[in-house]
Amino acid sequence: MNDEELMAGARAAFDVLDPVPEGVLAAARSALAWRTPAAALAELHRDGAVRPAAGVRGGTGRSLTFTCPRSAVEIEVTGDGRHREITGRLVPPASAEIVVRHGGLPAGRAAGRTGPAGIFCLPQVPEGLVSLLFRLPDGASFVTSWVRV
Repeated sequence: MNDEELMAGARAAFDVLDPVPEGVLAAARSALAWRTPAAALAELHRDGAVRPAAGVRGGTGRSLTFTCPRSAVEIEVTGDGRHREITGRLVPPASAEIVVRHGGLPAGRAAGRTGPAGIFCLPQVPEGLVSLLFRLPDGASFVTSWVRV
């Protein structure tokens, strides 16, 4: 018996005695669908609370800044309950397609676009772990690190 035959036998034994649950396999497939190997990672640089100006109604929000070598994205997260509103801008300004990456949303579906000034609004983002993928017209892309909103 060679090494390949031994490993095949071990795999077969585990498939019978301790199979991987289907939910784990589905989560693994979903995680692979989120991979964006060509995208630059924009890491969280700043995370802070935003309070409304005096006399302005509304609760507090959260201000986050993500940076990478070519770009930055500044966002503000507001809302409570099951959904959040994310507004923000790209620096430098650029038009881009935005994909919201979240466990409860289909992978790869565009959620919005920035305007030519790089400004965007995503009104119905589910609470939980979120990452934003920005696809620029020149084919470049960048993705924010995961953050809980």
